Amino acid sequence: MSAEQNRILIFGAGVIGSIYAIKFMEAGYDVSLFARADRFRALQEKGLQYNDKGTVRTVPVKVMDTLENDDIYDFIFVTVRYDRAESALLALKDNQSQNIVTMTNSPIGFSSWQDIVGDRLLPAFPGFGGQIKDGVLFARFMPKLLVATAFGEMNGAVTQRILKLAQVFQTAKLPYAIKKDMQAYLITHSVSDIALLGGLYSRNQESEPISPGTRKTARKITVTLKAYLKAIREADVAVDPPVFNIVPKLPSFILDVLFIAWLRTKMVKDMLLPDYANAANQEVVQLEKDLTKFLSMQNG
Repeated sequence: MSAEQNRILIFGAGVIGSIYAIKFMEAGYDVSLFARADRFRALQEKGLQYNDKGTVRTVPVKVMDTLENDDIYDFIFVTVRYDRAESALLALKDNQSQNIVTMTNSPIGFSSWQDIVGDRLLPAFPGFGGQIKDGVLFARFMPKLLVATAFGEMNGAVTQRILKLAQVFQTAKLPYAIKKDMQAYLITHSVSDIALLGGLYSRNQESEPISPGTRKTARKITVTLKAYLKAIREADVAVDPPVFNIVPKLPSFILDVLFIAWLRTKMVKDMLLPDYANAANQEVVQLEKDLTKFLSMQNG
């Protein structure tokens, strides 16, 4: 396919958007990044900076802070937090691009997003994470066998655009998984984030964060994860990945030990840095609020 057939816009220049921008540019795609305010200016002036085994490298990137409705892309990747997803989709509502890939959790399904962008919506979730420190991207990749970018049609069909999106990931040498039930996958992932991140951060801005690395924090994660996994199964939502089905059956003390070990990792230490923690806390609060609403509707 020609470069003209491979135009990609990444709407959101945080960690996830920046990683995809690098990988897709390396694969030869025509990539643009949509950013705002300080991030937009930094990318304009310095390019996209990232840490490569201790060395800071820079790649030039096309960056914009406005988007015309007739500026059409093969795929627009929306790489913002869940609590900002709706506003991002509203900004894209009148753009004529036909494939809008939302790279975020969703504990309530897709009807509200579909109301904004219609069947152009392709739900997905990234397979990596990291942080941006002083303008430099520090990517964090999990083992390919454990984590991959997940995507799929809302109805589970394997369509031509799903195959085309898969080709994008193959060319970029990024692991991916085509899912038949993205709603179940994203609800399960939301439960995981609510439990894990909710164990790290306070649920309101007036209370103190919970100290990591303690049995009390690990037990909080265990209790929350078991309760929500049970709740979504009772709401007839499939648990995906299926291995999570074993969690409610495991003795709590075993899960506590696993979570204590996780809480003491460098990854968690980085996640407690103020800029990351404040943003993540806002997302977790919204995720839990919407998941609770979804479950009450299912049980009502």
